[in-house]
Amino acid sequence: MKRLLVLLVLALLVSGALFAQIKSGSAAWVSAKKADIKSSTGFFAGTRGSLELGAEVTVLEVNAKGNWANVRSAANSSLSGWMAMSNLSARRIVASGTTASATEVALAAKGFNQEVENAYKASGELNFADVDKTEAITVSQDDLYKFITEGRLNTGE
Repeated sequence: MKRLLVLLVLALLVSGALFAQIKSGSAAWVSAKKADIKSSTGFFAGTRGSLELGAEVTVLEVNAKGNWANVRSAANSSLSGWMAMSNLSARRIVASGTTASATEVALAAKGFNQEVENAYKASGELNFADVDKTEAITVSQDDLYKFITEGRLNTGE
């Protein structure tokens, strides 16, 4: 129940962020459990560092597409670079002892929460063990990049 409450609060924060705008010169807060600061815009750009949920940044610039922001950490002015806008909120986020992943926040915003998942599990028609096993798989960015380039796939940058 506590997790459900946290997810609902985070969903409200996400929906509230739609009305607040992140722009150059403004403050923003990290809205993901952990967000990387990159050397340039792009998923595979080098990582300069990372910030935790609730960390404050100053937005120096927003790229033309509006999907990346050049930021500087408020706590460490030497840490700056590009961060995906999806990891930022124009509203202050206060980190608590209980955090949710970016995926959980997105699912909560769509109405999928622990209660809904439990209802699906109770029906006995779905095998969540395979879903849990798949979600536990991790792949390094280096391995992912190698897979994409060797397969001649578009890196999306």
